[in-house]
Amino acid sequence: MTDPKTPPRRRRPWRRLRSLRVRLIAVFAAVALITAVSASGIAYWLNRDAVLKRAQDTALNDFRVSLTRSVSALPLDPNCAELSDLAQQVASSGLNYDVVVTDPALPGCEVSSDPSRFTLADVPDTLVKAVGTPRTVGPGNPYAYHLYWQRVNLGNRPFLVGGTRVVPTGPTAYVFKSLENERADLNTLGWSLAIATLLALIGSALLAQAASATVLRPVRRLGEAARQLGEGKLDTRLEVEGGDELADLARTFNRTAESLAHQVEELSAREAQSRRFVADMSHELRTPLTAMTAVTDILEDEADALDPMIEPAVRLVVSETRRLSDLVENLMEVTRFDAGTAKLVADEVDIADLIMSCIDGRAWYDAVEVDSPHGLRLMADPRRLDVVFANLIGNALKHGGSPVRVVVRREGGDRVAVEVRDSGPGIPEDVLPHVFDRFYKADKGRARSEGSGLGLSIAMANARIHGGTITAANGDAGAVFTLVLPLTPPTLEDSQ
Repeated sequence: MTDPKTPPRRRRPWRRLRSLRVRLIAVFAAVALITAVSASGIAYWLNRDAVLKRAQDTALNDFRVSLTRSVSALPLDPNCAELSDLAQQVASSGLNYDVVVTDPALPGCEVSSDPSRFTLADVPDTLVKAVGTPRTVGPGNPYAYHLYWQRVNLGNRPFLVGGTRVVPTGPTAYVFKSLENERADLNTLGWSLAIATLLALIGSALLAQAASATVLRPVRRLGEAARQLGEGKLDTRLEVEGGDELADLARTFNRTAESLAHQVEELSAREAQSRRFVADMSHELRTPLTAMTAVTDILEDEADALDPMIEPAVRLVVSETRRLSDLVENLMEVTRFDAGTAKLVADEVDIADLIMSCIDGRAWYDAVEVDSPHGLRLMADPRRLDVVFANLIGNALKHGGSPVRVVVRREGGDRVAVEVRDSGPGIPEDVLPHVFDRFYKADKGRARSEGSGLGLSIAMANARIHGGTITAANGDAGAVFTLVLPLTPPTLEDSQ
């Protein structure tokens, strides 16, 4: 059981993620994000390869054509100045690339169309090695030297670097083509695809919101209908629209609600019949019991003058008749509470005087100690409180033993508490939750001699009709029953 003093648990934020709406939006967003990122990535890499291939093919083809045309006018043994003119001629094709030319026959001769920017040192070693390595000439390879290329970053700028050796004994030329424009185009494409991905994500979230609203509306109606059904509105039904799974669920709910309403109606009718039977039986028993009680009173007065063999039987008849009379009265009282006809006839009473009156009327003054301040007054039904005190004190004397101590104290500003403590062994832990149940008896083997089992149940009902309650616990020595009552019953507050 939960300790009433324990503060309620706060709902953790992560539990909100368990909402069906949030989960639907999360799934839609995840699927859209994965799809958009995958499609954007594939589109980016395909476009990147196409852009770079087109740029490199254009530059390398132009370099090959320009180099071939310019080399044809070069002397057989060119000098360094003529190689410089070759570099300038090739670089002036209009595609904005630069050229570096070297010749093994001229050691130390290295010319560039723009010496301040590009030299042979900027050419990757792997490319220099590949350009200078001849290949075997054959049917499938008519040339020993080929045009090789490589994409590199020089000073954090992308370049296409290509190179070829013109003839076995001729110069070697390298081309440097900037890929800045292509990188800018690819960056623009990347940003466009990122924006498209973001828009797809937002669109999927909006679509999920719309879809979840469509799906959750029937579910919300079903939840509301279930709450109304749980509150006792058995005529609650759902409107069935369509033929999908949600419509089938609504039909199932309606059938279940109808079956439940039918069963509750049958149970209510049976319970009403049972209450009427108990009430009728109790009323029918009161008349003969009244006559029997009068006769037993006479027999009890004359018991001492009867034959000693007959006296025990007479006293047994007297005690059992009184016990039967008490049982009938208790059954009638329970029937009134069940039927809702029990009335509260409240009056202003002094609780100390009421307790003392209950004790004196039953001759318990030698076995009960009362600690109560005088002048503590409350609005209550004296007859019903007398029943409560009689049950609590009588139960303590019967099962706990004397002395029984009754303590009255003020609680807060508008409540009063009455503690009834006995001197017995206490109540077993497995019995405590059931002490206020009807007809419950801890010792099943002595069920007949321990009363009807209705006393504490009736005491609890009388406490509740006053707006109070009774709790049972074990103290340091014996059991402790605590009655808590408001100074003014709620029914009287509502009427004022």
